[in-house]
Amino acid sequence: MREKTERVIREWTESCDAEVSIAVLGGAWKPSILSLLAEHGVLRFGELGRLLDNPTARVLTRQLRELEQDGLVVRTVYQQVPPKVEYRLSELGESAGPLVEALTRWGGQYAAQQRAGVGAAPSG
Repeated sequence: MREKTERVIREWTESCDAEVSIAVLGGAWKPSILSLLAEHGVLRFGELGRLLDNPTARVLTRQLRELEQDGLVVRTVYQQVPPKVEYRLSELGESAGPLVEALTRWGGQYAAQQRAGVGAAPSG
């Protein structure tokens, strides 16, 4: 578990359980990575990058490492040349599926409302 996640869990109170979820799932590309792994099962680094519309290698590596450290993603390294690394969801990662789907639905609704000007903050 990452230090940040451990700190949030250690300091959490029952009134902020959502903060634990945000600490684990929040970050560039994390919900998308989890969704893609749920859809495809196993993906290699390059495949993930292409499916995500090519985030920088540094950002994708960091997000995958954080998901792995928090126990949501399993990284398998094959000892061959060239090196082969695959990623898949752990059981814990699979359990986050309904939450990621709910966030996706809410985000789509929110974006649609904002585009339509419904619920937008008043200007000026």
